[in-house]
Order: sequence, then structure tokens, then C-alpha cells
Amino acid sequence: MRLFILGLGYSVRHFVRRFGGGFSHIAGTVRDPAKRDDLAGIAVHGFAGSNPSPQTIEQLRSADVLLVSIPPGPSGDPAIAAFGDVLATGRRRIVYLSTIGVYGDHDGGWVDEDTPPQSTLERARLRVSAEQAWMDAAQGDAAILRLAGIYGPGRNALTTLRAGTARRIIKPGQVFNRIHTDDIASAIMAAVNHRGGGIWNVCDDEPTPPQDVIAYAAKLMGVPPPPEEDFATAEMSAMARSFYANSARVSNAKLKRELGVTLAHPTYRHGLDALWRTDEGR
Repeated sequence: MRLFILGLGYSVRHFVRRFGGGFSHIAGTVRDPAKRDDLAGIAVHGFAGSNPSPQTIEQLRSADVLLVSIPPGPSGDPAIAAFGDVLATGRRRIVYLSTIGVYGDHDGGWVDEDTPPQSTLERARLRVSAEQAWMDAAQGDAAILRLAGIYGPGRNALTTLRAGTARRIIKPGQVFNRIHTDDIASAIMAAVNHRGGGIWNVCDDEPTPPQDVIAYAAKLMGVPPPPEEDFATAEMSAMARSFYANSARVSNAKLKRELGVTLAHPTYRHGLDALWRTDEGR
């Protein structure tokens, strides 16, 4: 299989490291081709949202699998706009990485793929529109993976504690899910191999208050956790504050049942324990 990736970001790079050997050719896009530090073995193309090169168009045209990791903008999905003519021809497996943020606030209640998206955030509404656009481009056969809060090597509570940037923001009743990059990679590969389209939540088994994750990481490191801060009075950017707008417990039962994914890190404790055992953790 030939794989083309729109948006060689953090999670997708982990997928390539783990499963790249299963593809005969891998190409993908970055905004700045000069920043290709860990992209060995990938044919890198520049794409900043418009005017793709003829070479980029041809690589996408010849792909058997298209993995999309570019977020939509205010005017819609830039990749749909730029590659629409190519997407209308041929057949390829399309996997689109979305977010569980589309569900919105459910006061900590459980949601699943049958729950209608109700987020009031503009970026989440744009995601829902992008999901439908990719499903239409695939004639109903796209795999939409809604990812929870992403963590993994170099991006986790251990690293923020070590950097002195970890905070324990307390908002009563606030819970959300997370997902380790290892499990994102497994979900992507399962979606590639699955026949037919659909939506699957890619998240862990244990939605948890964010302060609990920081406290557990501090315990592993043998350091005191940062002091608690009241969400109502904490100094935060508008973007950071917006992540606390939604509280929901997201089910991953469909991911396990239909795609056959077994999570390597079913809770944040499993994931942090594994990271702590690595050289990075120490």
C-alpha cells in the first residue's frame, strides 16, 4: 500500500514509526519542508493550505491510503478545497483524525458515537463540518477517528512537571478522556484495515479530572505536586480556558468492538507508568 499523509504532526509521526514498514511508499505534507527533523524515509511535500505542487497532487492521486491530520480553518477544510478534484477520482482508504471535543459539554455524563455533537465552540463546529466533508469525499467510506486528549513521549504530565509548567486547575465535576500515541497508532492501523466507513472514539477507559493526572505524575517522580488553583480565578489564556468548557465521559466500546483495538494504556496511570520506565521518564 502507498500511504499519503496530510499533516505530518505529532501523532501521525508516531504512527509512521510504528507501522510505516507496512507501506511500500510513504509521503506527506508539512507547512515548512525545512522542518523535517524526524521524517527519514518519508517523501516530504510543503503544503500550507493552498496551491499544492503538481508533485504533491500526483503523490496523493497514487495513494492507496490517505491519512488526514490537518484541522479545518474558518473557511472550512483546506485540504478538501485544495485537493477536491483529485479526491473525486479513484478510490482510496481515507482516515480522518478528528476530536472528541465535538460532543461538547455533558456535565460529566457518558457519550458515544450516537450522541449528537453539541459543542458551542466554533473550532468544534468546524470539525463536524470537516468530518462530513471527508465522509462525502469518500462516498461514505471514510473512517473518522475522534481522538481524546493526546499524550506520549515528550508530551505528558511528567515533562510538564519537569519543565515547571504543570498546573493543577480545579473545576468541580470536570472530567475528560486521554489517549496515548501508541493507542492512536493502533487505532489508525485498525481503521486502515477495516472495510467500510464510520465514526469511532479513540480514548482511554477512565475519564478523569485533570488534576489527578498531575498528582499521579508527581507521585511517580517523588516530587510535590503544584498547588491547587481555582478555575474561576486562575490566570489562563482564552484558549486554555476553553478546554475546560466541556465535561464528558466518552465511551470507547465501539472502537474495541468493531475495530478490535486493545488499548496498551487503558488509563493514564498505565501510560504514565510506561513513560516513567523509559529513559525520558527518568
